[in-house]
Amino acid sequence: MDFSLTEDEAALQQLVRDFANKEIRPHAARYSAEERCPTEVLRQMGDLGLLGLFIPERWGGADVSTVGFVAAMEALGHADQSIAAAWQAHVTIGSLPLLHYGDDAQKERWLRPLAEGRALGAFGLTEPGAGSDAAAIRTRAEKVDGGWLINGQKAFISNAGTDMSFGVTVLARTADADGRPRFGSFVVERDAPGYKWGEKMRGIGWRALDTRELFFDDVFVPDAQVLGDPYGGLAQFLGTLDVGRISIAALSTSLAQAVFDLALDYAKTREQFGQPISKFQAIQFKLADLATEIEACRWLTYRAAALRDAGEPFRKEAAIAKLRASRTAMWAATEAVQIHGGYGYMMESEVSRFFCDAKVLSIGEGTNEIQHLVIARHLGC
Repeated sequence: MDFSLTEDEAALQQLVRDFANKEIRPHAARYSAEERCPTEVLRQMGDLGLLGLFIPERWGGADVSTVGFVAAMEALGHADQSIAAAWQAHVTIGSLPLLHYGDDAQKERWLRPLAEGRALGAFGLTEPGAGSDAAAIRTRAEKVDGGWLINGQKAFISNAGTDMSFGVTVLARTADADGRPRFGSFVVERDAPGYKWGEKMRGIGWRALDTRELFFDDVFVPDAQVLGDPYGGLAQFLGTLDVGRISIAALSTSLAQAVFDLALDYAKTREQFGQPISKFQAIQFKLADLATEIEACRWLTYRAAALRDAGEPFRKEAAIAKLRASRTAMWAATEAVQIHGGYGYMMESEVSRFFCDAKVLSIGEGTNEIQHLVIARHLGC
């Protein structure tokens, strides 16, 4: 399988790399220290057409391939993981449910602003008592005249509380005509009565990503704000999540590459015992192992992306790529800090910021334990 980038995909990657190096990398440490999502940067990305990559031109997007998105993610994540995380959440789970399950009126109302970079998308699944077990969510949508009443709470939701957020698409428990439990996806706009969000949550990494708890107290959602079948929302979301796993694999690969580059540069300039530490076999073996693993992750990620572009099944391959790449990102960050020694441990160092970002990659978009289950099921276990 040939994963060479087309001319358009290579141009997209270069556009993102140039923007990230000029507008993001010099300020990444400040964004992290301020612990705020720099929506001014995301708006600039919107002006460049980068917030609607998967969306057809009909709805204001760029209609880019999954491989092209992965290439762009590698360039952006290499500069800063927080902004890249906000971006991938918007492009995938924040926008794709509207694309795949919304009607034309819904797409015009909500998808177009997301694709054109005028708004930021979010999806609310996780709750205080339900994460990996998505079917255990307790947020409920009760059918009433003309719509639904939503009550419940979500946790760890990205992009829902910024000045650019349009609201959130929420997965809620419903019941069919026979009273059997089902799930639906509902669009809740930011100014809906009864909808509130908590203070920005503080993680050890992704410190510039806006992540919050969301609260729903008798939030009325008209029937026109239900995405597709109000009893088929869980399957809708799980299908979208597979694309999110490719994006996390790409984000993980970009982090591993970033810390490798930092460690290699440092090893070539840091001298001990009269020579650069890159001359010592112990360091050479670390770097060689890292280079090998990163290349393997890159091929796994591009393969999953290429399968999606070809219309082939890719769920297992997305899980494999996410599992391998997120593991490698954490290991690479640990080895990079070790190579930097005491300097790497200091919060002022760039490598320490990537180290803090690395851990969440094995948790987001389905924990690595869930990836094991997905892979095992596809093996017939």
